[in-house]
Amino acid sequence: MTQLGGEIPLEVIAIRKAILTCCKKAKFTIMDASTDITGRDFLLKIWKQIAASPLSVGICHEEMPQKTLLNIFYEIGVAQALGKETLIIKSPSIVIPSDFVRTEYITFDAKFKANFSKYLLGLDAQADFYETVADNLEKNPVLSLDYLRRAFLIKGDPKIRMKASSVLKDPSLKDRAKNSVELLAASF
Repeated sequence: MTQLGGEIPLEVIAIRKAILTCCKKAKFTIMDASTDITGRDFLLKIWKQIAASPLSVGICHEEMPQKTLLNIFYEIGVAQALGKETLIIKSPSIVIPSDFVRTEYITFDAKFKANFSKYLLGLDAQADFYETVADNLEKNPVLSLDYLRRAFLIKGDPKIRMKASSVLKDPSLKDRAKNSVELLAASF
């Protein structure tokens, strides 16, 4: 999530380039609002991209237009509400709004690539944690499926999908409607 149009600050271009380099090394694919052209509702496209992503990264810089920063913080909020990993990449001078001071951020400085790469490496451990939580939620299949989806989005391991299928085979769910929340949640 960043400024895509208008006169983009040079440091924002440098930040994006550094993110792309680190993500490529970690085998993550980058997408933003300009990745796909759908001809449909722009905000719905962004919501779908957030829902399909394991990580939402917002780039914030003091020279960005205020409306762009507001959109970025809104999208970070959507990602957090959907249970996504979120991270703010900020220029050294920008002040983060008080509602986001507890959200992790990495400053774009001389240590940026090392810090961001370390963060990306830690996502695998986070996926393992989500899978462990899912395994321990026997009595709450919807929440278990949510954690399995989070783990799958980070790792992409088909075995996690198989675990979700086994959660759905639980005898207590046999009488559920085909459009139940559990079945919809397992569609990842």
